Amino acid sequence: MKVGPLNIHVLPSTTYKTNTVFLHMRSPLTKETVTKRALLPYVLQSGTKDYPTRKEIRKELDDLYGATLNVDVSKKGEFHLMSFRMEVANEKFLSDDRPLFERALKLFASVLLSPKESDGAFDKSIVEGEKRTLKQKLASVYDDKMRYANKRLTEEMCEDEPFGLFVLGDSDDIPSIDEKNLFEYYKEVLNSDRLDLFIVGDVKEEELGPIMNKYFKEFSSIAERDQNTVPENNINKLDRKPREVIEEQEVQQGKLHIGYRTNVTYKDDDYFALQLFNGVFGGFSHSKLFINVREKASLAYYAASRVESHKGLLIVMSGIESKKFDDATKIIFEQMEAMKAGDFTEDDLEQTKAVFKNQLLETMDVPRGRIELEYHNQLSDKKRPIEEWIKEIDNVNKEDIVRVAGKVQLDTVYFLKGKEETNNG
Repeated sequence: MKVGPLNIHVLPSTTYKTNTVFLHMRSPLTKETVTKRALLPYVLQSGTKDYPTRKEIRKELDDLYGATLNVDVSKKGEFHLMSFRMEVANEKFLSDDRPLFERALKLFASVLLSPKESDGAFDKSIVEGEKRTLKQKLASVYDDKMRYANKRLTEEMCEDEPFGLFVLGDSDDIPSIDEKNLFEYYKEVLNSDRLDLFIVGDVKEEELGPIMNKYFKEFSSIAERDQNTVPENNINKLDRKPREVIEEQEVQQGKLHIGYRTNVTYKDDDYFALQLFNGVFGGFSHSKLFINVREKASLAYYAASRVESHKGLLIVMSGIESKKFDDATKIIFEQMEAMKAGDFTEDDLEQTKAVFKNQLLETMDVPRGRIELEYHNQLSDKKRPIEEWIKEIDNVNKEDIVRVAGKVQLDTVYFLKGKEETNNG
Protein backbone atom coordinates (compact mmCIF):
# COMPACT_ATOMS: atom_id res chain seq x y z
CA MET A 1 0.00 0.00 0.00
CA LYS A 2 1.23 3.53 -0.76
CA VAL A 3 0.13 7.06 0.05
CA GLY A 4 2.29 9.24 -2.19
CA PRO A 5 5.91 8.40 -1.34
CA LEU A 6 4.91 6.69 1.94
CA ASN A 7 5.49 2.93 1.62
CA ILE A 8 3.08 1.14 3.96
CA HIS A 9 3.90 -2.42 5.01
CA VAL A 10 1.04 -4.19 6.81
CA LEU A 11 2.04 -7.27 8.81
CA PRO A 12 -1.21 -8.79 10.14
CA SER A 13 -0.82 -10.84 13.33
CA THR A 14 -3.14 -11.98 16.08
CA THR A 15 -0.16 -12.92 18.29
CA TYR A 16 0.26 -9.53 19.94
CA LYS A 17 -1.99 -7.76 22.46
CA THR A 18 -1.00 -4.42 20.93
CA ASN A 19 -0.96 -2.81 17.50
CA THR A 20 2.33 -1.19 16.49
CA VAL A 21 2.97 1.66 14.07
CA PHE A 22 6.64 2.11 13.18
CA LEU A 23 8.02 4.65 10.71
CA HIS A 24 11.60 4.57 9.43
CA MET A 25 12.70 7.73 7.61
CA ARG A 26 16.02 7.19 5.92
CA SER A 27 18.56 9.26 4.09
CA PRO A 28 22.26 8.84 3.23
CA LEU A 29 24.59 9.74 6.11
CA THR A 30 26.19 13.13 5.47
CA LYS A 31 28.18 15.51 7.63
CA GLU A 32 25.85 18.39 6.65
CA THR A 33 22.68 16.70 7.94
CA VAL A 34 23.73 14.23 10.66
CA THR A 35 23.25 16.61 13.62
CA LYS A 36 19.94 18.04 12.35
CA ARG A 37 18.61 14.49 11.96
CA ALA A 38 19.70 13.67 15.51
CA LEU A 39 17.55 16.60 16.73
CA LEU A 40 14.53 16.52 14.45
CA PRO A 41 12.51 13.51 15.77
CA TYR A 42 12.79 14.81 19.34
CA VAL A 43 11.55 18.24 18.28
CA LEU A 44 8.61 16.69 16.41
CA GLN A 45 7.49 14.60 19.40
CA SER A 46 7.55 17.64 21.70
CA GLY A 47 4.60 19.55 20.30
CA THR A 48 2.05 19.58 17.46
CA LYS A 49 -0.66 21.97 16.31
CA ASP A 50 -3.31 19.88 18.04
CA TYR A 51 -1.18 18.98 21.08
CA PRO A 52 1.20 21.96 21.57
CA THR A 53 3.15 20.55 24.55
CA ARG A 54 4.64 17.24 25.59
CA LYS A 55 2.21 17.24 28.48
CA GLU A 56 -0.77 17.37 26.10
CA ILE A 57 0.71 14.62 23.90
CA ARG A 58 1.20 12.47 27.03
CA LYS A 59 -2.39 13.17 28.11
CA GLU A 60 -3.68 11.97 24.73
CA LEU A 61 -1.49 8.85 24.97
CA ASP A 62 -2.90 8.15 28.45
CA ASP A 63 -6.39 8.57 27.05
CA LEU A 64 -5.50 5.93 24.44
CA TYR A 65 -5.25 3.36 27.26
CA GLY A 66 -1.59 4.09 27.96
CA ALA A 67 -0.34 4.07 24.37
CA THR A 68 3.39 4.80 23.98
CA LEU A 69 5.25 7.02 21.53
CA ASN A 70 9.03 6.82 21.12
CA VAL A 71 11.52 8.30 18.68
CA ASP A 72 15.09 7.30 17.91
CA VAL A 73 17.98 7.78 15.49
CA SER A 74 20.23 5.01 14.23
CA LYS A 75 22.54 4.18 11.36
CA LYS A 76 22.50 1.10 9.19
CA GLY A 77 25.20 0.84 6.57
CA GLU A 78 25.67 4.30 5.07
CA PHE A 79 22.08 5.32 5.93
CA HIS A 80 20.91 7.57 8.77
CA LEU A 81 17.50 6.57 10.13
CA MET A 82 14.97 8.57 12.12
CA SER A 83 12.37 6.29 13.68
CA PHE A 84 8.94 6.90 15.23
CA ARG A 85 7.17 4.09 17.08
CA MET A 86 3.72 3.95 18.63
CA GLU A 87 2.13 1.03 20.45
CA VAL A 88 -1.53 0.98 21.33
CA ALA A 89 -3.76 -1.67 22.90
CA ASN A 90 -5.75 -3.86 20.55
CA GLU A 91 -9.28 -2.44 20.88
CA LYS A 92 -10.77 -5.93 20.55
CA PHE A 93 -9.63 -6.57 24.13
CA LEU A 94 -11.36 -3.44 25.45
CA SER A 95 -14.98 -2.65 26.25
CA ASP A 96 -14.56 0.87 24.82
CA ASP A 97 -16.26 1.08 21.43
CA ARG A 98 -14.36 4.17 20.23
CA PRO A 99 -11.99 3.51 17.27
CA LEU A 100 -8.80 3.36 19.32
CA PHE A 101 -6.39 2.45 16.51
CA GLU A 102 -7.69 5.21 14.26
CA ARG A 103 -7.24 7.76 17.05
CA ALA A 104 -3.68 6.52 17.55
CA LEU A 105 -2.94 6.95 13.84
CA LYS A 106 -4.37 10.46 13.99
CA LEU A 107 -1.96 11.37 16.82
CA PHE A 108 0.94 9.69 15.01
CA ALA A 109 0.19 11.67 11.83
CA SER A 110 -0.10 14.87 13.88
CA VAL A 111 3.42 14.38 15.31
CA LEU A 112 4.82 13.69 11.87
CA LEU A 113 2.93 16.15 9.67
CA SER A 114 1.54 18.94 11.88
CA PRO A 115 4.38 20.16 14.10
CA LYS A 116 3.98 23.19 16.33
CA GLU A 117 5.28 26.00 14.11
CA SER A 118 4.66 29.59 13.11
CA ASP A 119 5.94 31.63 10.15
CA GLY A 120 7.90 28.70 8.74
CA ALA A 121 9.79 27.93 11.95
CA PHE A 122 9.53 25.45 14.80
CA ASP A 123 8.77 26.61 18.33
CA LYS A 124 12.01 28.25 19.51
CA SER A 125 11.80 27.00 23.12
CA ILE A 126 11.29 23.39 21.97
CA VAL A 127 14.30 23.54 19.62
CA GLU A 128 16.55 25.17 22.22
CA GLY A 129 15.52 22.57 24.82
CA GLU A 130 16.28 19.68 22.47
CA LYS A 131 19.63 21.25 21.50
CA ARG A 132 20.62 21.27 25.19
CA THR A 133 19.52 17.65 25.57
CA LEU A 134 21.50 16.58 22.49
CA LYS A 135 24.59 18.36 23.79
CA GLN A 136 24.25 16.43 27.07
CA LYS A 137 23.81 13.13 25.21
CA LEU A 138 26.97 13.76 23.18
CA ALA A 139 28.91 14.71 26.33
CA SER A 140 27.72 11.55 28.12
CA VAL A 141 29.26 9.33 25.41
CA TYR A 142 32.68 10.35 26.72
CA ASP A 143 31.75 8.92 30.14
CA ASP A 144 30.48 5.62 28.72
CA LYS A 145 33.88 4.21 27.80
CA MET A 146 32.63 1.18 25.89
CA ARG A 147 30.45 3.39 23.71
CA TYR A 148 33.23 5.95 23.40
CA ALA A 149 35.72 3.29 22.26
CA ASN A 150 33.22 2.04 19.68
CA LYS A 151 32.70 5.58 18.38
CA ARG A 152 36.44 6.20 18.15
CA LEU A 153 37.12 2.87 16.42
CA THR A 154 34.44 3.64 13.81
CA GLU A 155 35.79 7.17 13.27
CA GLU A 156 39.33 5.89 12.75
CA MET A 157 38.33 2.90 10.64
CA CYS A 158 35.90 4.78 8.37
CA GLU A 159 37.37 8.29 8.48
CA ASP A 160 36.77 8.92 4.76
CA GLU A 161 33.43 7.09 4.63
CA PRO A 162 29.95 8.23 5.73
CA PHE A 163 29.82 5.34 8.23
CA GLY A 164 32.51 7.12 10.25
CA LEU A 165 30.00 9.82 11.24
CA PHE A 166 28.56 9.46 14.73
CA VAL A 167 24.83 8.70 14.84
CA LEU A 168 24.09 11.64 17.22
CA GLY A 169 26.04 14.12 15.13
CA ASP A 170 28.65 16.61 16.29
CA SER A 171 28.30 19.05 19.20
CA ASP A 172 30.20 21.69 17.15
CA ASP A 173 27.25 21.80 14.73
CA ILE A 174 24.59 22.39 17.39
CA PRO A 175 24.96 26.21 17.82
CA SER A 176 24.32 26.87 14.11
CA ILE A 177 20.98 25.01 14.17
CA ASP A 178 17.92 27.15 14.91
CA GLU A 179 14.14 26.86 14.72
CA LYS A 180 14.07 28.24 11.14
CA ASN A 181 16.79 26.20 9.41
CA LEU A 182 15.69 23.03 11.21
CA PHE A 183 12.13 23.58 9.93
CA GLU A 184 13.48 24.08 6.40
CA TYR A 185 15.36 20.82 6.74
CA TYR A 186 12.19 19.09 8.02
CA LYS A 187 10.41 20.14 4.80
CA GLU A 188 13.33 18.73 2.79
CA VAL A 189 13.09 15.43 4.68
CA LEU A 190 9.41 15.01 3.78
CA ASN A 191 10.30 15.55 0.14
CA SER A 192 13.42 13.42 -0.13
CA ASP A 193 13.65 10.73 2.59
CA ARG A 194 12.75 7.11 1.91
CA LEU A 195 9.66 6.53 4.10
CA ASP A 196 8.67 3.05 5.30
CA LEU A 197 5.68 2.74 7.63
CA PHE A 198 5.12 -0.66 9.23
CA ILE A 199 1.83 -1.61 10.87
CA VAL A 200 1.89 -4.81 12.91
CA GLY A 201 -1.05 -6.32 14.74
CA ASP A 202 -4.64 -7.45 14.49
CA VAL A 203 -5.37 -5.25 11.45
CA LYS A 204 -6.78 -5.79 7.97
CA GLU A 205 -5.05 -4.08 5.07
CA GLU A 206 -8.27 -3.37 3.20
CA GLU A 207 -9.72 -1.55 6.25
CA LEU A 208 -6.57 0.53 6.69
CA GLY A 209 -6.61 2.15 3.23
CA PRO A 210 -9.27 4.82 3.92
CA ILE A 211 -7.77 5.65 7.36
CA MET A 212 -4.27 6.09 5.91
CA ASN A 213 -5.57 8.30 3.11
CA LYS A 214 -7.48 10.37 5.65
CA TYR A 215 -4.61 11.13 8.07
CA PHE A 216 -1.60 10.93 5.77
CA LYS A 217 -3.22 12.66 2.80
CA GLU A 218 -0.52 15.38 2.85
CA PHE A 219 1.79 12.77 1.39
CA SER A 220 -0.52 12.45 -1.64
CA SER A 221 0.63 15.83 -2.92
CA ILE A 222 4.33 15.08 -2.42
CA ALA A 223 6.05 13.89 -5.56
CA GLU A 224 7.41 10.37 -5.87
CA ARG A 225 11.15 10.12 -5.60
CA ASP A 226 13.76 7.54 -6.53
CA GLN A 227 13.77 5.65 -3.27
CA ASN A 228 15.77 2.56 -3.92
CA THR A 229 19.28 3.87 -4.24
CA VAL A 230 21.50 1.94 -1.87
CA PRO A 231 24.76 3.84 -1.31
CA GLU A 232 27.97 2.15 -2.37
CA ASN A 233 29.36 0.75 0.86
CA ASN A 234 33.07 1.02 0.09
CA ILE A 235 33.42 -2.39 1.67
CA ASN A 236 36.25 -3.50 -0.58
CA LYS A 237 38.32 -0.35 -0.38
CA LEU A 238 40.84 -1.63 2.14
CA ASP A 239 43.95 -0.43 0.36
CA ARG A 240 46.04 0.25 3.46
CA LYS A 241 47.81 -1.85 6.03
CA PRO A 242 46.02 -2.57 9.32
CA ARG A 243 46.69 0.15 11.84
CA GLU A 244 46.84 0.63 15.56
CA VAL A 245 45.40 3.64 17.40
CA ILE A 246 46.20 4.03 21.09
CA GLU A 247 44.59 6.68 23.28
CA GLU A 248 45.25 7.38 26.96
CA GLN A 249 42.68 8.48 29.54
CA GLU A 250 42.07 8.13 33.25
CA VAL A 251 40.22 4.84 32.95
CA GLN A 252 40.03 1.91 35.35
CA GLN A 253 39.62 -0.62 32.59
CA GLY A 254 41.22 -0.54 29.15
CA LYS A 255 38.95 -0.86 26.11
CA LEU A 256 40.35 -2.93 23.27
CA HIS A 257 38.11 -2.67 20.18
CA ILE A 258 39.18 -4.22 16.89
CA GLY A 259 37.56 -3.59 13.50
CA TYR A 260 37.59 -5.98 10.54
CA ARG A 261 36.21 -5.69 7.01
CA THR A 262 34.16 -8.80 6.25
CA ASN A 263 33.55 -8.04 2.54
CA VAL A 264 30.06 -9.53 3.04
CA THR A 265 26.77 -7.67 3.55
CA TYR A 266 23.08 -8.57 3.79
CA LYS A 267 22.67 -8.69 0.02
CA ASP A 268 25.38 -11.38 -0.41
CA ASP A 269 24.77 -15.13 -0.56
CA ASP A 270 27.29 -15.56 2.27
CA TYR A 271 25.25 -13.42 4.70
CA PHE A 272 24.07 -16.27 6.92
CA ALA A 273 27.47 -17.94 6.80
CA LEU A 274 28.90 -14.63 8.11
CA GLN A 275 26.33 -14.52 10.93
CA LEU A 276 27.22 -18.08 11.97
CA PHE A 277 30.94 -17.34 11.62
CA ASN A 278 30.41 -14.49 14.08
CA GLY A 279 28.44 -16.78 16.39
CA VAL A 280 31.27 -19.31 16.58
CA PHE A 281 33.93 -16.57 16.79
CA GLY A 282 32.53 -14.09 19.31
CA GLY A 283 28.78 -13.54 19.11
CA PHE A 284 27.60 -15.82 21.93
CA SER A 285 28.64 -17.05 25.37
CA HIS A 286 29.93 -20.35 23.93
CA SER A 287 32.07 -18.51 21.33
CA LYS A 288 35.84 -18.68 20.98
CA LEU A 289 36.44 -15.14 22.23
CA PHE A 290 34.35 -15.62 25.37
CA ILE A 291 35.84 -19.02 26.24
CA ASN A 292 39.50 -18.44 25.30
CA VAL A 293 40.03 -14.75 26.05
CA ARG A 294 37.77 -14.36 29.06
CA GLU A 295 37.32 -17.78 30.66
CA LYS A 296 40.53 -19.70 30.01
CA ALA A 297 43.15 -16.93 29.85
CA SER A 298 41.31 -14.50 32.20
CA LEU A 299 42.55 -11.67 29.97
CA ALA A 300 39.31 -9.74 29.64
CA TYR A 301 36.35 -8.64 31.73
CA TYR A 302 34.27 -9.16 28.60
CA ALA A 303 35.06 -10.20 25.03
CA ALA A 304 32.53 -10.36 22.21
CA SER A 305 32.02 -9.51 18.55
CA ARG A 306 29.17 -8.24 16.40
CA VAL A 307 28.47 -7.77 12.71
CA GLU A 308 27.21 -4.62 10.98
CA SER A 309 25.05 -6.28 8.33
CA HIS A 310 24.77 -3.44 5.81
CA LYS A 311 28.31 -2.09 6.01
CA GLY A 312 30.19 -5.37 6.17
CA LEU A 313 32.11 -4.76 9.39
CA LEU A 314 32.97 -7.09 12.25
CA ILE A 315 33.69 -5.35 15.55
CA VAL A 316 35.45 -7.09 18.45
CA MET A 317 34.91 -5.47 21.86
CA SER A 318 36.80 -6.32 25.04
CA GLY A 319 37.59 -4.76 28.40
CA ILE A 320 41.08 -5.52 29.70
CA GLU A 321 43.77 -4.34 32.11
CA SER A 322 45.99 -1.95 30.16
CA LYS A 323 49.13 -4.01 30.78
CA LYS A 324 47.48 -7.03 29.13
CA PHE A 325 47.15 -5.37 25.71
CA ASP A 326 49.75 -7.54 23.97
CA ASP A 327 48.47 -10.80 25.46
CA ALA A 328 44.84 -9.97 24.68
CA THR A 329 45.44 -8.91 21.06
CA LYS A 330 47.60 -12.00 20.49
CA ILE A 331 44.92 -14.40 21.71
CA ILE A 332 42.13 -12.56 19.82
CA PHE A 333 44.15 -12.79 16.61
CA GLU A 334 44.76 -16.49 17.32
CA GLN A 335 40.98 -17.09 17.50
CA MET A 336 40.56 -15.40 14.11
CA GLU A 337 43.33 -17.56 12.61
CA ALA A 338 41.66 -20.66 14.09
CA MET A 339 38.42 -19.69 12.31
CA LYS A 340 40.26 -19.23 9.01
CA ALA A 341 41.89 -22.66 9.48
CA GLY A 342 38.55 -24.33 10.24
CA ASP A 343 39.66 -25.07 13.78
CA PHE A 344 36.17 -25.53 15.22
CA THR A 345 33.90 -28.56 15.46
CA GLU A 346 30.59 -29.52 13.90
CA ASP A 347 29.21 -29.39 17.45
CA ASP A 348 30.34 -25.75 17.71
CA LEU A 349 28.49 -24.99 14.50
CA GLU A 350 25.31 -26.86 15.51
CA GLN A 351 25.24 -25.14 18.89
CA THR A 352 25.67 -21.77 17.18
CA LYS A 353 22.84 -22.53 14.73
CA ALA A 354 20.55 -23.47 17.62
CA VAL A 355 21.33 -20.30 19.59
CA PHE A 356 21.06 -18.09 16.50
CA LYS A 357 17.69 -19.58 15.49
CA ASN A 358 16.41 -19.21 19.04
CA GLN A 359 17.51 -15.56 19.07
CA LEU A 360 15.76 -15.04 15.74
CA LEU A 361 12.50 -16.54 17.01
CA GLU A 362 12.67 -14.39 20.16
CA THR A 363 13.19 -11.29 18.00
CA MET A 364 10.16 -12.20 15.89
CA ASP A 365 8.11 -12.61 19.07
CA VAL A 366 8.01 -8.85 19.63
CA PRO A 367 6.56 -6.41 17.06
CA ARG A 368 9.62 -4.16 17.00
CA GLY A 369 11.91 -7.14 16.36
CA ARG A 370 9.70 -8.41 13.56
CA ILE A 371 9.78 -4.97 11.92
CA GLU A 372 13.57 -4.69 12.21
CA LEU A 373 13.98 -8.08 10.51
CA GLU A 374 11.56 -7.10 7.73
CA TYR A 375 13.31 -3.75 7.29
CA HIS A 376 16.55 -5.45 6.19
CA ASN A 377 14.76 -6.08 2.90
CA GLN A 378 14.02 -2.37 2.43
CA LEU A 379 17.64 -1.44 3.13
CA SER A 380 19.04 -3.74 0.50
CA ASP A 381 18.37 -4.68 -3.11
CA LYS A 382 18.19 -8.27 -1.86
CA LYS A 383 14.79 -9.49 -0.69
CA ARG A 384 14.91 -12.42 1.77
CA PRO A 385 11.53 -13.57 3.13
CA ILE A 386 11.86 -14.05 6.90
CA GLU A 387 10.13 -17.43 6.55
CA GLU A 388 13.20 -18.69 4.68
CA TRP A 389 15.80 -17.53 7.20
CA ILE A 390 15.72 -20.70 9.33
CA LYS A 391 16.17 -22.84 6.22
CA GLU A 392 19.10 -20.69 5.06
CA ILE A 393 20.74 -20.99 8.48
CA ASP A 394 20.36 -24.77 8.42
CA ASN A 395 21.98 -24.92 4.97
CA VAL A 396 25.25 -23.32 6.11
CA ASN A 397 28.10 -25.84 6.50
CA LYS A 398 31.61 -25.67 7.88
CA GLU A 399 33.16 -25.03 4.45
CA ASP A 400 30.92 -21.97 4.04
CA ILE A 401 32.17 -20.55 7.32
CA VAL A 402 35.83 -21.17 6.49
CA ARG A 403 35.26 -19.47 3.11
CA VAL A 404 33.70 -16.43 4.81
CA ALA A 405 36.52 -16.34 7.39
CA GLY A 406 38.98 -16.15 4.49
CA LYS A 407 37.37 -12.88 3.34
CA VAL A 408 37.73 -11.16 6.73
CA GLN A 409 40.51 -8.53 6.81
CA LEU A 410 41.92 -6.76 9.86
CA ASP A 411 41.50 -2.99 9.52
CA THR A 412 42.01 -1.12 12.81
CA VAL A 413 43.03 -1.94 16.39
CA TYR A 414 41.83 0.78 18.78
CA PHE A 415 42.97 0.75 22.41
CA LEU A 416 41.81 3.13 25.12
CA LYS A 417 44.27 2.59 27.95
CA GLY A 418 44.54 3.90 31.48
CA LYS A 419 47.26 6.41 32.32
CA GLU A 420 47.89 5.24 35.88
CA GLU A 421 48.46 1.62 34.97
CA THR A 422 50.96 2.65 32.30
CA ASN A 423 52.86 4.88 34.69
CA ASN A 424 53.01 2.16 37.29
CA GLY A 425 53.88 -0.31 34.68
